[in-house]
This record gives sequence, structure tokens and C-alpha cells, in this order.
Amino acid sequence: MAGLAIGPVLYVFIGGFRTTADLNADPAGLPDPWTLQNWATVLGAPRFWGNVFASVVLAAGTTAGVVIAGIMAAFVIARYDFRGRQGLYTLFTAGLMFPLTVAALPLTLLLRTLGLHGTYLGVIIPSIAFALPTTIIILVPFLRAIPDELEEAASIDGASRLGFFWRILLPLSMPGLVTVGVLAFVGSWNGYLLPLLVISTGTLPQDLWPLPLGVTQFSTQYSQDTAAVLAYTSLAMIPALAFFLVAEKRIVGGLQGAVKG
Repeated sequence: MAGLAIGPVLYVFIGGFRTTADLNADPAGLPDPWTLQNWATVLGAPRFWGNVFASVVLAAGTTAGVVIAGIMAAFVIARYDFRGRQGLYTLFTAGLMFPLTVAALPLTLLLRTLGLHGTYLGVIIPSIAFALPTTIIILVPFLRAIPDELEEAASIDGASRLGFFWRILLPLSMPGLVTVGVLAFVGSWNGYLLPLLVISTGTLPQDLWPLPLGVTQFSTQYSQDTAAVLAYTSLAMIPALAFFLVAEKRIVGGLQGAVKG
């Protein structure tokens, strides 16, 4: 199973070191000769760096919004006792059943009405909304697992609920926050449908489209240069893969905490 998952990624990455003629002659072979020309071509293109900038803005904005909104909502659901709390949690859980494709048309119309169509903000806000169900499901059990005795001790020492939230709960919930942050970052970085609906039909130039759309445009423009397209695709994948691998242990720890909770 690991080979089936990793194999295509390795093929794309290694294919970036080949020439198009070499690929056409032996699609399954190794580079002969190895070349860096494709990578230099992509890295030297101003459009690529514009696409990187757009993806960084979208991913950073989405991640910040998901973490901030998610921890605040999860804190209330997990630590406050009020009427309708379980119903609110169920509502967030039900959000998992509604994919983006279902809301594509009404979302597009709503963004046009609000004047957000064709803007980065028009992608970031819906991305946060669609990522919140998963975030709440992970964080609520995690926060519930924090002993009530800690909050009582903090209250005795004179800390308010907000002080308990900032000084004690946030540091203890860091594994869960890292988990939802990484998931939000990777999901936004790889997101294709939402930017396609919001950005590609707006007024932003193609140089400022995110990388998933940039890959499509590059592959269309250089359809005859397969090796360069593979190099572009590899460079588009590397940041998300690196970010995920660096935070892998924290992700596992955060998910384990959520399951135990």
C-alpha cells in the first residue's frame, strides 16, 4: 500500500530530472542523462514564484483562521455547560457530510453578492468554514480530556476563565492545534476546486493564481514539454510534503489525544 501511494510521487519527482525525449523513449526508465534544466526553467519563471506567493497567502490565512476560530469554538463546546451544547457539536459534525461540490453554486453567488469573488479572501473564508468540522471534532475531545482540577486550581489562584484559556489550556492543547493547523495548511495548499471557482473566473492575473491552478496552466502552456511539467508539479508538492513530514509526530500525538479524550 505504501508503494502504491509513494510510487506515483517518486515517478513525478524523478521524471523532472529527465528530458522529454528520454521520457518518450522509455517512460518507465531512469534519467539518462540526469538533467537540472527543467528545474532551472521552472525556478526561473516569474509565474512560478507568483503562484507560490498566492499559495502561501491562502494557506497561511486559512491555517490561522482555522486554528483561531477552531480553538475558540472548541473551548466553549468542551468546557462550558449550556443548553444546546450537544446539538451545536452535532451541527459541526454534520458539516462533514456536505462537500464543497454541493455548495459550489450558492457559494459562488454569495461571494459575488459580497464582492469577494475573484479575491484571496473569497477563498480563505470558505476554506476556514469547510475545515472547521474536522477541527472541532479533533479539538473538542482533546480539550475535554484536560482535567477539571487544573481549571479549579487556576480559579483558586485568581485566574479567570480567559486567563485559564491563555495560560494553561493553550499550551496543553498545542499537539491538537498543530494537528489541525497542518491539516488545514496541506488542505489549502492542495486545494483546487475552490480556487478554480473563485479565482480563475475573477480578475486576478494568472501569475497570482495558487499553485494547483498554476500547474494546470503550466501543463497547458508546455504540453509538449512533459519533463518540465513534472518538474513544476514536483516543486508544487514539496512544501506541503515537507511541512507534513516535519510535523508528523505532533500530528500523531494530537490525534491520539483526541481519541483518548
